[in-house]
Amino acid sequence: MKYLVAKCMFAFVGTMLGSVVPSVAAMESPSRWKAASTAPQLAPRLLVKYRQGSAELVDVAAANRSLASAVSRAGLHRAVPATTSNVGRAAISASLHRRSAVSRWSVVKASAPMQAQDLAALTREITANPAVESVEVERRFTADLAVGKAGEVIPSDPGYARYQWNFSDPRFGVRAPQAWGYSQGEGVVVAVVDTGIVVDNPDLKGNVLPGYDMIESRFVSRRPADGRVPGGWDVGDREELNYCSDGISEGRPIVSPSSWHGTHVAGTVAQETNNGVGNAGLAYKAKVLPVRVLGSCGGGTLDIWEGVLWAAGVEVPGLPINPNPADVINMSLGGSGTCAGFIQEAIDQVTRMGAIVVVSAGNDDVPAMRQTPASCNNVITVGATDEGGRKATYSNHGARVDVSAPGGGAVPPLDGRPFGIWQMVNGGRGVVEPTNWRVVGYSGTSMASPHVAAAAAMVQGVVDTPLTVTQMRDLFKQTASPLGAPVVGGRTMGAGILNVEAALLKVMNPACHPNCTVVATPLTNKVPLIITGVAGQEQLFRFDAVAGKLLTIMTYGGKGNVSLFASMGRVPTVETSDARSLAATNTETVRFTPATTGTYFIRVRGEAAFTGVSVVARQ
Repeated sequence: MKYLVAKCMFAFVGTMLGSVVPSVAAMESPSRWKAASTAPQLAPRLLVKYRQGSAELVDVAAANRSLASAVSRAGLHRAVPATTSNVGRAAISASLHRRSAVSRWSVVKASAPMQAQDLAALTREITANPAVESVEVERRFTADLAVGKAGEVIPSDPGYARYQWNFSDPRFGVRAPQAWGYSQGEGVVVAVVDTGIVVDNPDLKGNVLPGYDMIESRFVSRRPADGRVPGGWDVGDREELNYCSDGISEGRPIVSPSSWHGTHVAGTVAQETNNGVGNAGLAYKAKVLPVRVLGSCGGGTLDIWEGVLWAAGVEVPGLPINPNPADVINMSLGGSGTCAGFIQEAIDQVTRMGAIVVVSAGNDDVPAMRQTPASCNNVITVGATDEGGRKATYSNHGARVDVSAPGGGAVPPLDGRPFGIWQMVNGGRGVVEPTNWRVVGYSGTSMASPHVAAAAAMVQGVVDTPLTVTQMRDLFKQTASPLGAPVVGGRTMGAGILNVEAALLKVMNPACHPNCTVVATPLTNKVPLIITGVAGQEQLFRFDAVAGKLLTIMTYGGKGNVSLFASMGRVPTVETSDARSLAATNTETVRFTPATTGTYFIRVRGEAAFTGVSVVARQ
């Protein structure tokens, strides 16, 4: 599996602290990027799980003896000369590289690059050892880039009003200004497991903790030497022509500038806010912990998941223990295929430490179950909506998506609304340029995921006892806002769009009574809203009626089964309401004859999963 920088789409027109700069295409021609004349080859790594009680699990010499035997049985210990029909290869050996931070897993490294059939033969022979429980070839991944109530808090950052519809829009944003009246994530640490963060970002550096660069290969990291180093700083993930053509990244014959992807993601989480510079961050009093795992050609399983473990405070061989364990971990990355054993065990270990892992759904418009880590258990999987609150065209979908958040990328772009999600990144094309900083727009599920990670930080900042991943997932699903349009073709997008205000109010006022603060979506007379949800989910609406006229409240259309409850001046419940409709369909109607002046609250409950249901009030 390849973990790549999540195929973000770039709306790479930006501002340099307020002034417009050229688009990327205008800034530099790809012809200036040279081909890599001799791209370094990476020897494969295998992840081997030894059985409890086996000699190989505790004795390095025993493990190496069994590995040498596997190489011999696979016929790889002898060199094969090149012929007119065969490229040949050198003799291969395999040895224990080190033990992994994931219990009972070890890292085995081959001595040289291998053809696919040779790697398959070696894997088969290692698996044949009775001491071995499981063998997995290291995958590679890339980033998922596609392109009394408190009053509202309106930040002073110049880019907020101009660009950040994802925070401010009352229907299709995450209701950030309303949520900021309750929490800004103070005291919570969010790890951004990504390309790292560019050092000294003028609109982020005050919220960044020391992290770690987990990339072992200098070929991928673009640092001068192999090995892992403190900091977590992004030095670039550029790719010259054919730089990744050794097969570790699908042989992409591409030219790509550095994305500064992790910096953009971290900005959505905790960009400095109310400082009169750049843009706002959602959990802007939280701290971000950079864990660099993606470089040129993506990142490997071992670097990524040991980075996740380190972020959570787990001891990783050869590294100091993280002094600032993360409460929330954002992973805006992915690769094809379902969740492997090594990865699931790493996530489970992190979950036991109390960290909440939030992941992007992916950008291939396929079921998220086909992508890792979106398909794993014990994570919150996030789809992307566009500027109109609809499923973003690229976003993965399906039952594995828990909730959606703004990712941008409307097709065609909406008039008058900035395309994408905007944050400050470095302006260097290849390497960091210390004085070149720009506010730019990216689109992708990479951009959606950090909204949910930041919201989790805001929730953890106000609760007495931290929520578990299951509790946090359920909270976001129960409080989500409706999508801006029904999904088509079964491409469900979870419970709806993240609503941070509603989530905070629910945990702060868990037993709402008639006089408490109510967060309800307003209905406009005779204008239907389209809603989608899961079994057990409840959505609350409000309608301001006038006296003397018949008021009719209805649900209709779509698929599934909902029930309808309504009350005047108070929030109805399943047990107590002024009127209700419980038909075993999506068609429900209640009437007030005549209505009185005031606010009617309407609760729609999913008795089964439902999609494309219209809710409307008519007077």
